[in-house]
Amino acid sequence: MDNNKAPAHRPKSTGSRVFTTGEVAKYCSVHFRTVIRWIERGSLKAYKLPGRGNNRIEEQEFLRFLKENNMPIPDDLQSANKRILIVEDEKEMAAAIRRILTIAGYETAITQDGFQAGTMLASFEPALMTLDLSMPNMDGFSVLEFLSSQPQYSDLKIVVVSALNQAKLNEALAAGAHSALAKPFKKNDLVASIKALIGEADKS
Repeated sequence: MDNNKAPAHRPKSTGSRVFTTGEVAKYCSVHFRTVIRWIERGSLKAYKLPGRGNNRIEEQEFLRFLKENNMPIPDDLQSANKRILIVEDEKEMAAAIRRILTIAGYETAITQDGFQAGTMLASFEPALMTLDLSMPNMDGFSVLEFLSSQPQYSDLKIVVVSALNQAKLNEALAAGAHSALAKPFKKNDLVASIKALIGEADKS
């Protein structure tokens, strides 16, 4: 059995967009036959429609392919991701951040441990992470160091939210954070920082 060939039927729906080979080719500025060769080699996973057997590519798979091949993510696909991972060991603070971001229209997930953040990044695939610096076991600086060594997370935006002094906040920015807020913070400042990095969220 050739595992590189596209499956005959669409996999279980993830609710994401689906692209034709022509649409993928347009995004990548290549001929559609090049996209077909990617599929035949197994580097780009697709499924075939019943009947004529035309290929279709799930959005999540297309984004994975672009990232792994260091190809630019189109602006209209970047803006679709409104997921934010909250890395905060204080439960009340994590809940407060989630409440603010949910009202602003973002989808959130929480982890209270730096080690677990790595697992959550892979499964939740956020566009942005809010990161506390003072956590047991693996602190925020260790998380920043880890992320800087992982090219697959080069597009991840990081907003540090910490009670440490300004010198530590500046250190976090130098280590790779895109923005830093001191606790206690104003909710409007948090939302503004996030919107500046990943754009507006559509409120439901």
